[in-house]
Amino acid sequence: MISDCCPPSSVLRPLSLADRVSEVLTDFTQWLDAYGETSWDHQSFFAGPVGGRAKSLYYRSRLIGTAAVAPMIFFEAFLPSARRLFHHPLRFPIADSHYAMGFACLYEAIPHCGTHLEKAVHFLNELTTSRCRDFKEYCWGYPFDWVWRGGVIKQQTPLITTIPYAYEAFLQVYEIFEKEKSERSTPKNSRGRLLNPEKLSGQAAQRPVTPKWNEGGSTLNETDEYRQILESIARHAVNDIKDFRSSETASTCSYTPFDEGGVINAAAYRAFLLTSASQVLSRDDYWPIAERNLNFVLENQNPDGSWPYAMDGVREFVDHFHTCFVMKALAKIRALTGHKGCDEALTRGVEYYLKNLFDKDGLPKPFSKAPRLTVYKRELYDCAECINLCLLLRGRFPQLQTTLETVVTGILNDWIKPDGSFRSRRLHFGWDNVPMHRWGQAQMFRSLAYYLREFRGPRTDDGGRKSEDRIPKTEDRGRKTEDRGWRSEVATERK
Repeated sequence: MISDCCPPSSVLRPLSLADRVSEVLTDFTQWLDAYGETSWDHQSFFAGPVGGRAKSLYYRSRLIGTAAVAPMIFFEAFLPSARRLFHHPLRFPIADSHYAMGFACLYEAIPHCGTHLEKAVHFLNELTTSRCRDFKEYCWGYPFDWVWRGGVIKQQTPLITTIPYAYEAFLQVYEIFEKEKSERSTPKNSRGRLLNPEKLSGQAAQRPVTPKWNEGGSTLNETDEYRQILESIARHAVNDIKDFRSSETASTCSYTPFDEGGVINAAAYRAFLLTSASQVLSRDDYWPIAERNLNFVLENQNPDGSWPYAMDGVREFVDHFHTCFVMKALAKIRALTGHKGCDEALTRGVEYYLKNLFDKDGLPKPFSKAPRLTVYKRELYDCAECINLCLLLRGRFPQLQTTLETVVTGILNDWIKPDGSFRSRRLHFGWDNVPMHRWGQAQMFRSLAYYLREFRGPRTDDGGRKSEDRIPKTEDRGRKTEDRGWRSEVATERK
């Protein structure tokens, strides 16, 4: 817990926003320990056989299908706890990735508090067991069959909107270990005892990680293992995710290894992952692939600065968190490469974002262009991604600092439940208080931990806080940057 590693805020002074965030994160980690790491989900109504058949019918026959899904929609709007009638709690790799990143951020905000690093490694261990076993390389998907307009994506099918989260999680902890090695120090646990990175994985013997030996026959340490996982993830993104030429300079990419692409955020995520991997792993051949996916995103920005969900003439909706996903990927590619096209697209995108995706109270609204009637007014997921985007870009777009403070304050005032978890949705009548790890809990935890790291973390040599929105100097491009601008923020399609 955070309170195990640092003293409580002084009662003699008013609590700052960062103080309040720290207290909320302490309460949340206690809730997470008590609640467990599986949960129901936004898709629980449709993940089981009854809901899945009803949703499939809806896509085949809108009239009959509407009647079939009507009970689930009613429950979603008025009795969210009815999810337990349709499916069971699951572990979600995308949530484990966010929890790993969140605890890693807390370790960076409170240096040498090994409790947080131990938790981060725990969630990485879980990721090594939940990978898609039918694929040679490391990759992840959903633990349920996902019914969508194109058919059924079976559980354990790799998703390019999930995989980069795991990449980022392994990368962040790998970086911590590398930094500790370079400083000739070793992380400490909550009792102040030195931790050996090779022994942090308490469940290592139970998980199938390959390889564990190098060519010379000696055992690989944890940092070597994590680097091999990063290399494997990148190979999957290059070889198993397919490219489809969309113009002379651009290509869309598939969402899974089996579809034909067209989804904007999928291309943005892959572009960022491969841009990062090209530099972290010294693979220059990854950048041309990333650049064509990046160009697909840039070429399909609307004149008003927005992006449609997909370029298929059907899924043209513009929503909050997909807009965040795209702009975060562009922000990080810009930080790595200084790409001018990203800079121009972000200027137009931020202008559209602030004008069209917030209510009059300054809080995120789900859609500027909705695909259908929605049963909720506000979503935790949107707020989490808004915080991420503002932290990334507030240096370049100062107006996002006001948005950041408004949204964080709104979360702290209205979205914290007595047990320490977050509310999931604000409905038209009341709240959806079912805690869902994949659908907002993990994302908000990571966002607030990132916020705390930025405002409480170690200072840089120039006296500022470490930030992710700086462009590295030209001579530093192509190498790991101090500001971690290359980290992935990839997420999943609105389901």
